[in-house]
Amino acid sequence: MVPQGANGLVQTPKRPRIMIVPGLSATRNLTHYSRFAKLKAARTYLVNSSIKTWVEEIRSGNLRALSRAITAVENRTRDSHELLKALFAYSGRARVVGLTGSPGAGKSTLVDALAAQYRKRQQSVGIIAIDPTSPFTGGAILGDRIRMSSHSGDDGTFIRSMATRGSLGGLSSTTADVATVMDASGRELVLIETVGVGQDEVDIVRLADVTIVILVPGMGDDVQSLKAGIMEIADIFVINKADREGAERLEREVKAMQSLSMRNDSWAPPVIKTVATSGDGVAELAASIDEYEAFLAKSEMGQQRRIANWRNRLRAMLRDEVLRRIEQEAFSEEAVNQYAAEVAGHERDPYSLIDEIVGRLVRREPLC
Repeated sequence: MVPQGANGLVQTPKRPRIMIVPGLSATRNLTHYSRFAKLKAARTYLVNSSIKTWVEEIRSGNLRALSRAITAVENRTRDSHELLKALFAYSGRARVVGLTGSPGAGKSTLVDALAAQYRKRQQSVGIIAIDPTSPFTGGAILGDRIRMSSHSGDDGTFIRSMATRGSLGGLSSTTADVATVMDASGRELVLIETVGVGQDEVDIVRLADVTIVILVPGMGDDVQSLKAGIMEIADIFVINKADREGAERLEREVKAMQSLSMRNDSWAPPVIKTVATSGDGVAELAASIDEYEAFLAKSEMGQQRRIANWRNRLRAMLRDEVLRRIEQEAFSEEAVNQYAAEVAGHERDPYSLIDEIVGRLVRREPLC
């Protein structure tokens, strides 16, 4: 049975901050605590020193250090928070390009071709490829990199596959942090390929400087391809597999749709036709990305967009941290099971339970 407080909230046992050794006098215990404090301070120093060395290795182009950093961020290890704080000062220089579209649109092949185009310019590239996670097994194939094998021996291109791990919106919950790590490592461009999305998985627009929506001929009827949501986030439209029948009609439909809507920045998203497998149109796509970047710089819309993106991201970060702390202090697995059993048995209502937990957190009172 899990112990409960007077307010009915489950009491989660906490480890003591100071270890008191039974049988020792107060003086000996004070000496013991002094040594404990020194060890803790020494560990903090070692961690900080290790983080500093780690950052230096990442900044110097050490791919193993970069890979370890991304793994730590994905798994939210104890050191990842300090690492991100140290790396953030070096971020903000890379151009983040998001590519999204329906399954089968050729996103991975187009990302591969676009990366090759930037490598011709001698620009370093980081690629984040998001794969869906199975809701049943929790596994992910992470197979997008198979289509990018041409870059396997190129140190100027770093490819990382990530699983959504249950996150919605087309991205993983740690995609933004991984992009920050790649940015801080000195990558000039970070290309983010979302999972195959439907009509409203549009989280990429809150992260990318440039959002590319990839369409393909023959994917459903005209109305299906032009539904609101994903179509409204595009800075650039790409009609991939443009050698297929119906590409011209799809282009006319997209342009007709654009005439019915107005963006608040007066930018008219161009429609670029590509055949990613042969590289046709990829140079034109890179040129359109450059043109949109120049437009953002000239109109100061880029800074406004970054502020809006950070406003959304800060809310998400706060929500995640508050939830993590609540789960840590009051929502252990055992506690959740008991709460669920009580609510399912109508012994208490869930709304009052949540009000109690959130209220105590806001008042900075112990949750248990």
